[in-house]
Amino acid sequence: MGVSEPGFEYSVVAAPMRGEKDKDAKTPTDRYALALTAQLNSMAAEGWEYLRADVLPSEERSGLTGRTTVYHNVLVFRRATGKGKAAPKPQKPEPAIDPKF
Repeated sequence: MGVSEPGFEYSVVAAPMRGEKDKDAKTPTDRYALALTAQLNSMAAEGWEYLRADVLPSEERSGLTGRTTVYHNVLVFRRATGKGKAAPKPQKPEPAIDPKF
């Protein structure tokens, strides 16, 4: 019997919309990469593992009666919950006791 995967919980957060200013970030791409790195590191510090980025549709109101589809960039993270089943740990053999002592 092997070890099965632990349970996971997931978190989806909006990807940064703009870059962060920094003296070493000269281009818009560099500034955006800096903002994305900060977001990923912030989640990692809380124990979240980055899985992927997705673009997902959302139907939203437009005006009084209209609806429109808007696309959102999101980052998907997961972390183990510890609720998965694991195989029992092997037990160490008891040391042999010499009856002379």
